[in-house]
Amino acid sequence: MSTRSLRAVHRSLSGVLWMLLPVAVVVGLFWFGRVHTPDYETSIFGNRGEDARLLKSQLGTALLGLALIQLLLALWIYGRLPTRRAAPRAVGTTHRLVGLAAFLLSLPIARHCIVAYGVQLTPTRVALHALVGCFLYGAFVAKVIVVRHRRWPGWALPLAGGTLVTAIAVIWYAAPLWYLNGYQAPGL
Repeated sequence: MSTRSLRAVHRSLSGVLWMLLPVAVVVGLFWFGRVHTPDYETSIFGNRGEDARLLKSQLGTALLGLALIQLLLALWIYGRLPTRRAAPRAVGTTHRLVGLAAFLLSLPIARHCIVAYGVQLTPTRVALHALVGCFLYGAFVAKVIVVRHRRWPGWALPLAGGTLVTAIAVIWYAAPLWYLNGYQAPGL
């Protein structure tokens, strides 16, 4: 094999391995959540039971707000807001900082969910919340990979970012909205 064809094979193999990393994150979280014995007394910032559910619902709502801000900033950066001109450089920095804040905010919520409840597959609302919760972190890893490795097609970054916002919205609908709306969410 020539050096050029070896590089092409290496690049292809490297791309496949990078694509498997988000899958490994999803599978790892799912596996842990299934084999871990739930500890319903686990606290989040010292809150347990109903207090923990209320706090997680409030934090989850803040997370959804940050995700929507991320979406608006991304649309501005890529010139997709009809009334805005090109985004100044500070918008990109703000986008990254808001993304970091959203990620950090999600961690104590996710930790409490997986330690306190694990991954339960019934009822439907709980299964949806748990499965999309596992998927969220795989999607996050995928987005980081797309951002860091600039060889991906132009549609990959908006797809990865949109997938993250959608996952956060579904998780919010299945748990924080459900809780804050008196244990009801239309369709669940």
